[in-house]
Amino acid sequence: MGVGNIMSSRVVSVHMDDSLQSLRELFVATGFHHLVVEHDNKLQGIISDRDLLKTISPFVDTISERQKDRATLDRKAHQIMTREVITLHPESAIFTAIELFNNNKISCIPIVDKNSHTVGMLSWRDIMKFMQTRVEAKR
Repeated sequence: MGVGNIMSSRVVSVHMDDSLQSLRELFVATGFHHLVVEHDNKLQGIISDRDLLKTISPFVDTISERQKDRATLDRKAHQIMTREVITLHPESAIFTAIELFNNNKISCIPIVDKNSHTVGMLSWRDIMKFMQTRVEAKR
């Protein structure tokens, strides 16, 4: 069975020059933990909510906020994205995904087609749900 069978097909993509303010709003609106960065319909990078939190000033939206704190929200997606993204294709084996999760410090894997267009996202939670259904089916 391939990862395409268990991935989430809901993906939110952003552009290279989108501001961190707009990314922040997307994270809040969608509840997602990862956004893919695409250019010309091809995956260029990925940004996690943790990447964003590490980049913006902790004083934003507080009484201690200064202009330079607010300016961190003007930075662009390409400035904080991870460029070397580990990806899989929909037909990749689930055990290959498990190896990638275990051997790399990642919490999701973009699933791309042959043209490097993101068609889904696979999280470790997707793997756990899959394993749970397999265990329950054997009971």
